[in-house]
Amino acid sequence: MKTLWWQTVGTGNCHLVLLHGWGLNAEVWNCILEELASQFTLHLVDLPGFGRSRGYGAMTLDEMAEQVLEQAPPRAIWLGWSLGGLVASRIALNHPDRVQALVTVASSPCFSARDAWPGIKPDVLAGFQQQLSEDFQRTVERFLALQTMGTDTARQDARTLKSTVLSLPMPEVDVLNGGLEILKTVDLREPLSALAMPHLRIYGYLDGLVPRKVVPLLDALWPQSESMVIAKAAHAPFISHPAEFCAALVALRQRLL
Repeated sequence: MKTLWWQTVGTGNCHLVLLHGWGLNAEVWNCILEELASQFTLHLVDLPGFGRSRGYGAMTLDEMAEQVLEQAPPRAIWLGWSLGGLVASRIALNHPDRVQALVTVASSPCFSARDAWPGIKPDVLAGFQQQLSEDFQRTVERFLALQTMGTDTARQDARTLKSTVLSLPMPEVDVLNGGLEILKTVDLREPLSALAMPHLRIYGYLDGLVPRKVVPLLDALWPQSESMVIAKAAHAPFISHPAEFCAALVALRQRLL
């Protein structure tokens, strides 16, 4: 039976939907819930096939976006981290009337390195897909370790991410493969250039998965968006720098009111 896990917390008069990254689940947001719950009504969701959202197979980006949107409030700020950033971006493109503002965190409209575009080398993503079938728990752990590398709190942050994964049943291999396929193939650079709503992009300066070189490229491609780079953060800035991260969201909310 397909069931999308969804939880609503907080008392704020502004809705904020939080979408996690590849291999993880909504528990990853625990470190910032208390800080944000007085400012927002928070909507926590496990993406289809991840965490407690069981019964789903591999999905395309559009399928995932439509599935998540079904349970969402009529209008909200949509925040997506990493793979979740692509899902939130697709919802903003397909249903702009439902999106008050888009926030992407350590995310790229095109994760895969292309001509003159910095990103993850396609053979690295293909290697992860191959390794998933051989030892998928170790492969997921390696991917998590990459996300915190270089930060002052790297070990502690990696432990936080690992405990988030291990606290719930692991996703099925086909779901994980489907997520990697999205990261490998999707390119939203041109579609998002036409986005009219407020769009905040948050990055980690030390991120090894979404290189900081994409920031000025997107500043030029999407002049209507706003970028913010957290100096000592990597791929999970809300874990390593929660105060700075939450302050940016509260400031965005105040601008929208």
